[in-house]
Amino acid sequence: MLRDIARYLTCPHCAHGLALDAAGRTLRCPEGHAFDVAKQGYVSLLPGDAHTGTGDTAEMVAARADFLAAGHYAPIAAALASAAAGSQGLVVDLGAGTGYYLARVLDALENGVGAALDISKFALRRAAKAHPRAGAVVCDAWRPLPLADGCADLVLNVFAPRNGPEIHRVLRPGGRLLLVSPTTRHLRELVDELGLLAVDEEKDRRIEQKLSPWLTPVGREEVEFELRLTHRDAAAVVGMGPNAWHTEPGRLAAALAALPEPVTVTGSVRVAVYQRSDEGSDERADERADEGSAAPDRG
Repeated sequence: MLRDIARYLTCPHCAHGLALDAAGRTLRCPEGHAFDVAKQGYVSLLPGDAHTGTGDTAEMVAARADFLAAGHYAPIAAALASAAAGSQGLVVDLGAGTGYYLARVLDALENGVGAALDISKFALRRAAKAHPRAGAVVCDAWRPLPLADGCADLVLNVFAPRNGPEIHRVLRPGGRLLLVSPTTRHLRELVDELGLLAVDEEKDRRIEQKLSPWLTPVGREEVEFELRLTHRDAAAVVGMGPNAWHTEPGRLAAALAALPEPVTVTGSVRVAVYQRSDEGSDERADERADEGSAAPDRG
């Protein structure tokens, strides 16, 4: 619930702390800025000049919800829950989508509470109900996050934008980032047969370069599994990610019809563990990540 995380939230206009009123309907800061909680349970903390055009559409969110509910990416969720062991306090899911992965991590933690952050209100309508100890907040990952300095024990980032300076700022000293990114083998059968976007072989190097010196890599695990997908499932996994912006529906339907059913597909991701690093961060304290125009992985 939003009440569980209200004490960690900050105003997008003045950066002061926010407080939830007794009725649980409005967040207010000492400067008088107020933010109403939507009837679906999330709150928008976007500044007035923000644009939400990069957010997932209702159709993309529905595709993701159906695909994840079927358990196809359960191995990824299990790997995250295992890696999160021992965490306490606030877990921030940056680019949370429907809150699926955050909910699985919170299930594995007795005392954790979760903040699902995303720019898509369609996704957060679902994330607000994903777990009883999670609250959902609309914000832009490429702007200052509406969270207090050093408030998070753990940040999750699954197929989502990565803002190193802001992740560093909101993590407590010694806090960790769990980052999931696709390997070049992820969904390779569909990539080949349907002409989808391929994963850059230099992706891992670029990610690590962008996150340095804000975060230090301390571990990684490759998670690979087999998926047996119906044509409907395959269409969902295409429609829930960046390929949805680049694939013509008629052409996709025709290509899917030519595939066997079920179609066997490889799931392959890397779960990287980073720790907040203070070395060298003072020299770049004002730097902001420059990937704002890049599409999220959204595997």
